[in-house]
Amino acid sequence: MSYAIISVGGKQYRVREGERLLVDRLPTEEGKTFHPEVLMLGGDGTFELSPKSAQVTVKVIGSPLGEKIRIGKYRPKSGYRRHTGFRAKLSQIEIQSIGGTKRASTAAPKQEKEKEKEKAPAKAPAKLPSGYADMTVKEIAEKAGSWSPEQVAAALEYEQAHAKRKGALAALESQEEK
Repeated sequence: MSYAIISVGGKQYRVREGERLLVDRLPTEEGKTFHPEVLMLGGDGTFELSPKSAQVTVKVIGSPLGEKIRIGKYRPKSGYRRHTGFRAKLSQIEIQSIGGTKRASTAAPKQEKEKEKEKAPAKAPAKLPSGYADMTVKEIAEKAGSWSPEQVAAALEYEQAHAKRKGALAALESQEEK
């Protein structure tokens, strides 16, 4: 589905994934997500009223104040003038997903593949130094001098295939040349 109509704070909004909205202040804290009531899902020429299984995930980004509204009262010939102002308390929200699952954008498949690589334990070559995958670039540069040529070659192969950290690659290549 490409859009949804949700109810937030007694008002209805037509939203799409990735959209940001300013709504009346919500009790949800900044950075937290919540699921508002979904009134309708639509898109691609079809729609579904009050879907039971679908949900919209919304993240609260901030809590700004609205523009200042100036209010003036005036009664002619009596000298009565009163001025006051008002700034609405708002919440900025972002629509993260519609329909229960996060939809893929054009850039999302690459990001999902990268996340899958990070989650899946990388198979390390047999000669790789112990704990190499968890080492920082600085630790690799410091410890590479004490590794055997086979371990340096295995670490270089690992970096080229998986992490591709420039600092680690440079340190390992300099050790391989020695």
